[in-house]
Amino acid sequence: MKIYTKTGDTGLTSLIGGQRVPKHNPRIEAYGTIDELNSHLGYIIASIANLTPTAFLTQTQSHLFTIGSILASTNNSKMKLPEITEEHIAAMEFEIDQMDAVLPILQNFILPVGSKEVSSIHIGRCVCRRAERLITQIPDVENISETVLKYINRLSDYLFILARYISKIQEIEEIPWNPNNR
Repeated sequence: MKIYTKTGDTGLTSLIGGQRVPKHNPRIEAYGTIDELNSHLGYIIASIANLTPTAFLTQTQSHLFTIGSILASTNNSKMKLPEITEEHIAAMEFEIDQMDAVLPILQNFILPVGSKEVSSIHIGRCVCRRAERLITQIPDVENISETVLKYINRLSDYLFILARYISKIQEIEEIPWNPNNR
Protein backbone atom coordinates (compact mmCIF):
# COMPACT_ATOMS: atom_id res chain seq x y z
CA MET A 1 0.00 0.00 0.00
CA LYS A 2 1.32 3.44 -0.90
CA ILE A 3 1.50 6.12 1.77
CA TYR A 4 0.12 8.78 -0.52
CA THR A 5 -3.51 8.69 -1.59
CA LYS A 6 -3.67 12.02 -3.46
CA THR A 7 -7.17 12.56 -2.00
CA GLY A 8 -5.95 15.52 0.05
CA ASP A 9 -4.21 17.33 -2.78
CA THR A 10 -7.00 19.90 -3.09
CA GLY A 11 -7.02 20.88 0.59
CA LEU A 12 -9.82 18.56 1.63
CA THR A 13 -9.70 15.48 3.82
CA SER A 14 -12.18 12.85 4.97
CA LEU A 15 -13.62 12.41 8.42
CA ILE A 16 -14.53 8.95 9.68
CA GLY A 17 -17.95 8.49 8.11
CA GLY A 18 -16.85 9.83 4.73
CA GLN A 19 -17.66 13.53 5.02
CA ARG A 20 -15.09 15.66 3.14
CA VAL A 21 -14.00 18.84 4.93
CA PRO A 22 -11.32 21.50 4.45
CA LYS A 23 -8.05 20.76 6.23
CA HIS A 24 -8.59 23.91 8.31
CA ASN A 25 -11.86 22.50 9.71
CA PRO A 26 -11.97 22.78 13.53
CA ARG A 27 -12.08 18.97 13.87
CA ILE A 28 -8.94 18.63 11.76
CA GLU A 29 -7.20 21.39 13.72
CA ALA A 30 -8.14 19.66 16.99
CA TYR A 31 -7.06 16.13 16.09
CA GLY A 32 -3.96 17.48 14.34
CA THR A 33 -2.97 19.12 17.60
CA ILE A 34 -3.68 15.88 19.46
CA ASP A 35 -1.28 14.21 17.00
CA GLU A 36 1.30 16.93 17.71
CA LEU A 37 0.84 16.37 21.45
CA ASN A 38 1.30 12.64 20.95
CA SER A 39 4.61 13.27 19.20
CA HIS A 40 5.69 15.52 22.07
CA LEU A 41 4.87 12.70 24.49
CA GLY A 42 7.10 10.41 22.43
CA TYR A 43 9.93 12.89 22.83
CA ILE A 44 9.24 13.23 26.55
CA ILE A 45 9.30 9.44 26.96
CA ALA A 46 12.66 9.23 25.19
CA SER A 47 13.97 12.10 27.32
CA ILE A 48 12.96 10.83 30.76
CA ALA A 49 13.14 7.04 30.33
CA ASN A 50 16.35 6.89 32.38
CA LEU A 51 14.76 8.94 35.20
CA THR A 52 11.35 7.40 35.82
CA PRO A 53 9.06 4.67 34.45
CA THR A 54 7.28 5.75 31.28
CA ALA A 55 4.64 3.03 30.81
CA PHE A 56 1.85 5.42 31.85
CA LEU A 57 2.93 7.94 29.21
CA THR A 58 3.00 5.21 26.56
CA GLN A 59 -0.53 4.22 27.56
CA THR A 60 -1.48 7.89 27.34
CA GLN A 61 -0.21 7.95 23.77
CA SER A 62 -2.69 5.18 22.93
CA HIS A 63 -5.46 7.18 24.58
CA LEU A 64 -4.53 10.17 22.42
CA PHE A 65 -4.97 8.00 19.31
CA THR A 66 -8.43 7.14 20.64
CA ILE A 67 -9.21 10.82 21.15
CA GLY A 68 -7.98 11.60 17.65
CA SER A 69 -10.32 8.99 16.20
CA ILE A 70 -13.24 10.37 18.23
CA LEU A 71 -12.53 13.89 16.97
CA ALA A 72 -12.25 12.63 13.39
CA SER A 73 -15.61 10.88 13.53
CA THR A 74 -18.91 12.40 12.51
CA ASN A 75 -22.21 11.56 14.14
CA ASN A 76 -23.29 9.53 11.11
CA SER A 77 -20.24 7.25 11.28
CA LYS A 78 -21.14 3.57 11.66
CA MET A 79 -17.66 2.69 12.93
CA LYS A 80 -17.46 1.55 16.56
CA LEU A 81 -14.68 3.55 18.18
CA PRO A 82 -12.87 2.97 21.45
CA GLU A 83 -13.81 5.32 24.28
CA ILE A 84 -12.16 7.43 26.91
CA THR A 85 -13.72 6.53 30.24
CA GLU A 86 -13.89 7.87 33.76
CA GLU A 87 -11.51 5.03 34.69
CA HIS A 88 -8.86 6.51 32.39
CA ILE A 89 -9.29 9.87 34.11
CA ALA A 90 -9.15 8.27 37.57
CA ALA A 91 -5.92 6.48 36.62
CA MET A 92 -4.40 9.80 35.58
CA GLU A 93 -5.52 11.44 38.82
CA PHE A 94 -3.89 8.58 40.73
CA GLU A 95 -0.60 9.19 38.87
CA ILE A 96 -0.83 12.92 39.56
CA ASP A 97 -1.47 12.31 43.26
CA GLN A 98 1.47 9.88 43.53
CA MET A 99 3.93 12.42 42.12
CA ASP A 100 2.37 15.40 43.90
CA ALA A 101 2.71 13.64 47.27
CA VAL A 102 6.52 13.94 47.14
CA LEU A 103 6.63 17.53 45.87
CA PRO A 104 6.84 20.67 47.96
CA ILE A 105 3.60 22.64 48.20
CA LEU A 106 3.51 25.28 45.51
CA GLN A 107 3.40 28.79 46.97
CA ASN A 108 3.81 30.74 43.70
CA PHE A 109 3.57 30.29 39.99
CA ILE A 110 6.82 28.83 38.68
CA LEU A 111 8.69 29.53 35.49
CA PRO A 112 8.60 26.67 32.94
CA VAL A 113 12.37 26.13 33.06
CA GLY A 114 14.88 23.66 34.41
CA SER A 115 16.48 21.04 32.24
CA LYS A 116 15.85 20.03 28.64
CA GLU A 117 13.62 17.25 29.97
CA VAL A 118 11.57 19.58 32.15
CA SER A 119 11.26 22.17 29.39
CA SER A 120 10.07 19.51 26.92
CA ILE A 121 7.35 18.46 29.37
CA HIS A 122 6.20 22.07 29.72
CA ILE A 123 6.05 22.39 25.92
CA GLY A 124 3.88 19.26 25.85
CA ARG A 125 1.66 20.81 28.53
CA CYS A 126 1.19 23.94 26.41
CA VAL A 127 0.31 21.89 23.33
CA CYS A 128 -2.17 19.97 25.47
CA ARG A 129 -3.83 23.23 26.53
CA ARG A 130 -4.02 24.33 22.88
CA ALA A 131 -5.65 21.02 21.96
CA GLU A 132 -8.21 21.60 24.69
CA ARG A 133 -9.00 25.08 23.35
CA LEU A 134 -9.34 23.75 19.81
CA ILE A 135 -11.65 20.92 20.84
CA THR A 136 -14.02 23.45 22.40
CA GLN A 137 -14.16 25.28 19.05
CA ILE A 138 -15.63 22.30 17.21
CA PRO A 139 -19.12 23.49 16.23
CA ASP A 140 -20.84 20.30 17.41
CA VAL A 141 -18.61 19.82 20.48
CA GLU A 142 -21.68 18.78 22.47
CA ASN A 143 -21.65 15.56 20.46
CA ILE A 144 -18.17 14.70 21.75
CA SER A 145 -18.08 12.78 25.01
CA GLU A 146 -17.38 15.06 27.97
CA THR A 147 -14.75 12.58 29.13
CA VAL A 148 -12.58 13.61 26.16
CA LEU A 149 -12.33 17.21 27.35
CA LYS A 150 -11.97 16.08 30.94
CA TYR A 151 -9.12 13.72 29.96
CA ILE A 152 -7.27 16.43 28.03
CA ASN A 153 -7.71 18.89 30.90
CA ARG A 154 -6.37 16.36 33.37
CA LEU A 155 -3.47 15.49 31.04
CA SER A 156 -2.24 19.08 31.16
CA ASP A 157 -2.35 18.86 34.98
CA TYR A 158 -0.44 15.59 34.79
CA LEU A 159 2.24 17.14 32.58
CA PHE A 160 2.63 20.09 34.95
CA ILE A 161 3.14 17.76 37.91
CA LEU A 162 5.44 15.52 35.85
CA ALA A 163 7.63 18.54 35.03
CA ARG A 164 7.86 19.38 38.73
CA TYR A 165 8.54 15.73 39.58
CA ILE A 166 11.38 15.47 37.07
CA SER A 167 12.81 18.74 38.45
CA LYS A 168 12.84 17.13 41.88
CA ILE A 169 14.52 13.96 40.59
CA GLN A 170 17.13 16.04 38.80
CA GLU A 171 17.54 18.23 41.91
CA ILE A 172 16.70 21.37 39.95
CA GLU A 173 15.37 24.26 41.99
CA GLU A 174 12.09 25.63 40.75
CA ILE A 175 12.15 29.33 39.94
CA PRO A 176 9.12 31.20 41.27
CA TRP A 177 7.56 33.88 39.10
CA ASN A 178 8.41 37.33 40.36
CA PRO A 179 5.75 39.70 38.99
CA ASN A 180 7.84 42.75 39.94
CA ASN A 181 11.00 41.55 38.20
CA ARG A 182 11.82 44.16 35.59
